[in-house]
Amino acid sequence: MKNKLIALAVTLLLGGSQVWAQAQQPATTAAPVASVKIGYTNMEYILQNMPESKDIQNQITIQRTQLEKNYQEMSKEFQDKLAAYEKGQAQMSDLIKADKEKELQGLQQRIQEFQSNSSTQLQTKYNQLVNPVMQKIQKNIDAVAKESGFTFIFNLDAGSGTIPVLLYAPEENDVTELVFKKMGVPLPSKQPVAQPAATTPAKPTTTAPAPKKNK
Repeated sequence: MKNKLIALAVTLLLGGSQVWAQAQQPATTAAPVASVKIGYTNMEYILQNMPESKDIQNQITIQRTQLEKNYQEMSKEFQDKLAAYEKGQAQMSDLIKADKEKELQGLQQRIQEFQSNSSTQLQTKYNQLVNPVMQKIQKNIDAVAKESGFTFIFNLDAGSGTIPVLLYAPEENDVTELVFKKMGVPLPSKQPVAQPAATTPAKPTTTAPAPKKNK
């Protein structure tokens, strides 16, 4: 028993000596950390101030106006036929009444489908016009990042109705002016900060009253 206690004491003593010796050794030098340079911009703001932006808005407005006109015509056709049906249904036979109701239901369904398809058409048209411009902007952002030594460049615009990705950043890290200069686009008079705008076109106005269901 006594020999076991002596052996345990020697083990603890040796272990403590090793810990003390390790503590006396100089700490190894940490590996140098690569510097990170972070920039930011607002893609939507740049897009709005591109020369192509006005033409894009004009084309979207033209298509939206035409869709609205088509909707109004379809809605008027439905309302006129509905009024004629309600006025003369008392004198109609069951067969004629059923045909008229079927026609009205078909028109109503066409109007609903048109409303849904109009939104899709506008979005598709917008994407076709905007995507090439966004690719151009991104290409120049990449060039600015390489030339100015930025590791990352964030988009300040998180989308309509959302909180910006960067809540605070030094003004000197804003690369927006560099991007405009790189593209040869005149600088806007004043750049708003953290004011993202919607990136999708407005849906066609559908303020006409919804067609009444048949009784």
